[in-house]
Amino acid sequence: MENDKIKSRREFIRGGARISLALAMGGIAGFAAAGISREKWVWQIDPFECTQCGRCATECVLTPSAVKCVHAFDLCGYCDLCGGYLKPNSNALSTAGENQLCPTSAISRKFIEEPYFEYIINENLCIGCGKCVKGCTSFGNGSLHLQIMHNLCVNCNQCAIARSCPSNAIRRVKASEAYLVKGDFTKD
Repeated sequence: MENDKIKSRREFIRGGARISLALAMGGIAGFAAAGISREKWVWQIDPFECTQCGRCATECVLTPSAVKCVHAFDLCGYCDLCGGYLKPNSNALSTAGENQLCPTSAISRKFIEEPYFEYIINENLCIGCGKCVKGCTSFGNGSLHLQIMHNLCVNCNQCAIARSCPSNAIRRVKASEAYLVKGDFTKD
């Protein structure tokens, strides 16, 4: 009888260990499955909060920055006197370098009809300085804004630009909600 008690105690301990092991394995599998199905998060600039401070060009870990200017064509007035393209008080309304606001000539303009031009951003030349965005916001309708290009961004765990952003305009969002554009949504 004493021997049966010892056996049942041993069986009880073994059974408990097996159950504990099964629960632990199930928990690990559950965490792994949750990690696989969890949606990816990316860094995003809120165009309504951005103050075009210029830090996106200098604080990004990449050179040139993963932040680029984008153009919300639906908002654009196709201005002749585009504040994002021409320097204030420019010598002439021309494509000459001394008249352009962009330091890298990343913006080109294409004539549509008098007096309208379409403005096109060359991402390869854009450094994310925000000068054109500031000009467009100050003197135009704000159709130019900065955006983190996720095909370029290394998605740092703590974004260097977000740490130095004075307006806290950079935050993490689900990848499916990325690329906020001024013309596509209304601010919460």
